[in-house]
Amino acid sequence: MGSSIVQGFTKSLAMTVLSEVGDKTFFAAAILAMRHPRRLVLSGCLGALIVMTVLSAVVGWAAPNLISRKWTHHITTLLFLGFGLWSLWDAFNEGETEEFDEVEKELNANFKINGGATKEHDKDADDLKKQNRPFLTQFLSLILLKAFSITFFGEWGDKSQLATIGLAADENPLGVVLGGILGQALCTTAAVFGGKSLATQISEKIIALSGGVLFIVFGIQSFLSTVDSS
Repeated sequence: MGSSIVQGFTKSLAMTVLSEVGDKTFFAAAILAMRHPRRLVLSGCLGALIVMTVLSAVVGWAAPNLISRKWTHHITTLLFLGFGLWSLWDAFNEGETEEFDEVEKELNANFKINGGATKEHDKDADDLKKQNRPFLTQFLSLILLKAFSITFFGEWGDKSQLATIGLAADENPLGVVLGGILGQALCTTAAVFGGKSLATQISEKIIALSGGVLFIVFGIQSFLSTVDSS
């Protein structure tokens, strides 16, 4: 493996932060944290993102063993350039979206279908119930599982997951995993504890522009780098 752990770590950290801030799962974590205990929401969301990061890195690590390193390198280069142009297109053509409101409506609909009560009542009831449960039962609560499943399936096939696979195929997988986990932890913690005030202040256009530029820089760097075909 020619790439260093530090290089994979820094690339993965920067890519994860710019991909996840303002993402649908970021908003979902913020909204869930307004209704349920933050400890459970943070554990569920972060657990899902860590599992997704590790799975993506494993797929990226295995790819060069199934396809020649030369081809995986070229695919990764095209992947980064494509995602960069995609992000720039979104920034210039869609402008500021109301994704927070859209995610909130989806969760509200799901909440009503499942017969949920008011936010305050639900949170108070959960706090009261967990006091009478064993620790393991508290940890594996329905709230945690809900946060985990929403985040995991929300990230499946997402741009950030595919980018992590490509990055792990071209960089040191351990560095990619460590950088991705740290980036996910920072973003998820900010979403859970920042709440709606943070989510509504995010400029999605600036995030999309920054992410687009970063992906293009990665793509150019990958294009100019040499490939070890061994």
